[in-house]
Amino acid sequence: MPDQRDAQRIATLLDFPDAHPYKKWWGSHWRLVALADLGAQPPPSALDKGVGQVLGWLDEHRDVRRLRNGLPLRHASQEGNAVYACVRLGVDDDRVEGLVQTLLESQWPDGGWNCSRNASGRRSSFHESVTPAIGLAVFGAERDDEVARAAARRTADLLLDHDLFRNRATGEPIHPSFVVLHYPPYWHYDLLQGLVLCAHLGVLDDPRAKDALDLVESRRDAKGRYPSRSWESSTNRDVIAWGRSPDNDVLARRADAVLRAAGRLPSGL
Repeated sequence: MPDQRDAQRIATLLDFPDAHPYKKWWGSHWRLVALADLGAQPPPSALDKGVGQVLGWLDEHRDVRRLRNGLPLRHASQEGNAVYACVRLGVDDDRVEGLVQTLLESQWPDGGWNCSRNASGRRSSFHESVTPAIGLAVFGAERDDEVARAAARRTADLLLDHDLFRNRATGEPIHPSFVVLHYPPYWHYDLLQGLVLCAHLGVLDDPRAKDALDLVESRRDAKGRYPSRSWESSTNRDVIAWGRSPDNDVLARRADAVLRAAGRLPSGL
């Protein structure tokens, strides 16, 4: 059972607005993901409005744009978030399988996805890749779908080849934000999101994850809190006040779950 704080959050999130589902950061798209993160178990009827909005919207724009070399361009985080949320929330809708197929068909050879018309075609986007991979990993585990799991593992290998945050040429972070913890991540990448993907796939024991785990572990203070940043802005506000650094309790739960799965935190903590 959720505690009182989470119960209040869940009630707020279930009040789906009459707005575009992708409205940052309080549209139904983001609310479903947050409900899944919180482990909510509402009756299907409570989800019908939000699920209908999100799956209907995504079903309308399944056309594929391509680079000159033929690689597909896709905002794959949108489908990825929807697959993740629907699977975790127990949504029974054939359109979820359609989203999975779209992701599989638009994955790049390096294991990721990209949505930028300016992409070189040489490398996919970490931001656009981690979210669909998490969705495929969760779908693969729930449906025993090895094709989805294998696609998610290809993404994990792409990220792990960079130690989840490093430029291979310089050894420095690819971007400063990659080594800062965030919750909610929305569609963004940071090393915690990379570790969450590795946890879903059971590959946290990969030696390439060690430095990222060390960084997360080093950020945990004596009270079990973590410094964090928010992707919110003055124009894009979340419907939930998740808490400012270092008091974002959901981020702390996610980070603790990763460390626990890696054997770095006792189960009682």
